[in-house]
Amino acid sequence: MAMLPFKPTPFFADKNRAFWRLQLIGWGGAFVLRAATSFANERGLDFFAVVLISAITGFSISTVLSVIYNRLITRSPLVTWGATAVVLLIAVLVSAFINAWTIAVYQGGGTGFAQLMLGVSYMDTTLLGAWSALYYAINFFLQVEEQTDRLERLEAQATSAQLAMLRYQLNPHFLFNTLNSISTLVLLKQTAPANAMLTRLSGFLRHTLVTKPGAKVTVAQEVETLQLYLDIERMRFEERLRTEFRIEPDAADACIPSFLLQPLIENSIKYGVSAQEEGARISLAAKVIGQRLRLTVSDTGPGLQGNQNAAEAVARSTQSSTGVGLANIMERLSQAYGEDHRFDIETPPDGGFTVIIEVPYEGVEHADEVATPQKLPPRSRIDASGDRPFGNPPTGAPA
Repeated sequence: MAMLPFKPTPFFADKNRAFWRLQLIGWGGAFVLRAATSFANERGLDFFAVVLISAITGFSISTVLSVIYNRLITRSPLVTWGATAVVLLIAVLVSAFINAWTIAVYQGGGTGFAQLMLGVSYMDTTLLGAWSALYYAINFFLQVEEQTDRLERLEAQATSAQLAMLRYQLNPHFLFNTLNSISTLVLLKQTAPANAMLTRLSGFLRHTLVTKPGAKVTVAQEVETLQLYLDIERMRFEERLRTEFRIEPDAADACIPSFLLQPLIENSIKYGVSAQEEGARISLAAKVIGQRLRLTVSDTGPGLQGNQNAAEAVARSTQSSTGVGLANIMERLSQAYGEDHRFDIETPPDGGFTVIIEVPYEGVEHADEVATPQKLPPRSRIDASGDRPFGNPPTGAPA
């Protein structure tokens, strides 16, 4: 993912322009303030020349200070603040000398130059000291803002990379099994089924490649992808693999992380359909409860109760055939929703296996990034095994 450009506060988007604007505003304001004070004290109009020279002197000296401070700000704190104090003292002395000399010329003598210089130095110290403090404050603020922005971008990159890694773990084992099945069909000279499986595999892989790892898809899009996956697996298991989808219309428009449900379906195929000679039925239900979206994936396989091998029972409850299935899903849910999600596993006494996922409801209009719907290969909304349409739940169907 390309690094996003740093976007500072709009006023400081062009730091050079912002500097000169602040210079003109600051010293222009100081000139107006001193001119108003002189006018209130009934000074002559010729005294405004003294005030103008003072403002120009401050503007010029602060411009030189900006060049010096720009080099000092990157040094160690001891060097920065020590050198700044020395430079500021010199700048105050230079400014006080020029202003005292200007006032002495205006007054035509009378007051000792040293006394006059000491008298005006408090104003120069205040103005140049405040200017220096403001200069460092603004630059430190911009540095902190830039570092914060960089940290956020790095965190976003890390999250995107982790999501990509988690999602890409889903494909290799499935791809290996499918290619092995295609190879078997070719060896048996069953070209039509092999070609059909290749076509469906290409459609599924095309969809996985065009969908960004961090993007979200609607439940309807996720179901379409699952149908592509199930079409391929159904060619392997035929009538042993039966599916049922109960998707409420409101739930169909909800957004979830892409490929969130595929490991659950893969889990059910491996431990439900493959484990029994008669196969199993895999069900997916999605409904909206208040402000939450509940997704339920279940199968009629043997479940944990039917597993005689303890190690297999543990595998059934923690991973799919890729070795990372359910753990993968839990990690992706944590990445996407933090603690604001539910992930439960239920194993009824009479067999079967059920996973319940509950996340905040997020419509397309509120999602941060939703994948653009892709044109998937033509297929019927009702699959070959006579399953119901995924958009219309059956009357009286269990939630």
